[in-house]
Amino acid sequence: MSDWKDKLPAATQVYLEDKRLDEVECIIADLPGIARGKAMPATKFAKQDFFHLPDSIFYQTITGDWGDAAGEEGFIERDMILRPDYATATAAPWTADTTLQVIHDAYDRKGQPIPYAPRNVLKRVVALYEKQGWKPVVAPEMEFFLVARNLDPAKEIEPMMGRSGRPAAARQAYSMSAVDEFGPVIDDIYDFAEEQGLEIDGITQEGGAGQLEINLQHGDPIRLADEVFYFKRLIREAALRHNCFATFMAKPIANEPGSAMHIHHSVVDAVTGQNIFSGPAGGETEAFFNFIGGLQTHLPQAIAVLAPYVNSYRRYVRDHAAPINLAWGRDNRTTGIRIPLSTPASRRIENRLAGMDCNPYLGIAASLACGYLGLMKELRPGPSFKGDAYEGSEDIPRVMGDALDLFEDAKELHEVLGPEFIRVYSIVKRNEYEEFLQVISPWEREHLLLNV
Repeated sequence: MSDWKDKLPAATQVYLEDKRLDEVECIIADLPGIARGKAMPATKFAKQDFFHLPDSIFYQTITGDWGDAAGEEGFIERDMILRPDYATATAAPWTADTTLQVIHDAYDRKGQPIPYAPRNVLKRVVALYEKQGWKPVVAPEMEFFLVARNLDPAKEIEPMMGRSGRPAAARQAYSMSAVDEFGPVIDDIYDFAEEQGLEIDGITQEGGAGQLEINLQHGDPIRLADEVFYFKRLIREAALRHNCFATFMAKPIANEPGSAMHIHHSVVDAVTGQNIFSGPAGGETEAFFNFIGGLQTHLPQAIAVLAPYVNSYRRYVRDHAAPINLAWGRDNRTTGIRIPLSTPASRRIENRLAGMDCNPYLGIAASLACGYLGLMKELRPGPSFKGDAYEGSEDIPRVMGDALDLFEDAKELHEVLGPEFIRVYSIVKRNEYEEFLQVISPWEREHLLLNV
């Protein structure tokens, strides 16, 4: 083995046994979370320590347009230096030849991290925790839909055809027979995950037609964001093998629940390894309440990151499985902030606001940033909510424009996530929002064309 192969994770080395490595995909997540990069022969990858991509990949909107975020020197597409993180190397088992994927980190020519690269944003937030002697721990839950192939954007999205020959049925939450309907796709998801060394904690049927949830084991935020980034790609590839699409849109089907990326949080003392949310006798600590207070205070300002598209706000519907406010409650799935049942050692706080359409690096970073501000400012939450939180008032922006207004005014959040990231993200998202406002929808044509 060459030196660089010695740095690979054990699962990746097992995958390469008795195989000739043909290609390496050098990838990085852009603002939406799309994998950008270069594919190169393995022999060439072995001879280089870095490669270049233009910084403009972070100025691109989801439609392929460009936000005017290049800064004072203008849109000159300066090259970034991308260096591999060998700990992220994993198989791409759906390819015809033997291929590895390797996530890279972005630096400028002076060796400084590019401040608006999503993985760097998350690293910045984790470093702030580490400076205080804390180690943040997260566990994401990924919801998504398996839908029929849709080649016409004007056509409504439909559930996929199940194994029985019938379209996937809604309102079958936790049904094992519903999960069996997607057996071939799920089998490929398991197989791909095993070859990539990714551990699945469980798969369940959610309440929507063709909607599934995959839970991941808790751990380091950067590693878990990498895994969500990888999982989105492998799930899409598994679906394509079976003539359907996997979609992570927040609200792909009208009158069905949306798809969330619930984020469970805990924080441990870096020296003792003890959960700082639990005291010596197992009770809830001030840090526990401060973290909740940070979420309640600052999440409205972070919604533009957790709900990054106009479609994201269609998910926040009263009595439709997504939160509409920032209430917190114990074992209460109607609240935006839920405290699950747990032992003192595993006491955690679940943020239920993030959509599955968010970039996992940025979504986790924003959520941790809110909790961090709560810890540092010793914020206290309101009283816990008892009963149905859908009966409470709405605390969440309902449109992208309002969310961006709050995001742009959130000076304390800017200092945690990084002012330069805030600048670039805001410009790109404003551009996307303006693009959307130029589109005339079927609803407008149906109800306004001849009636107003």
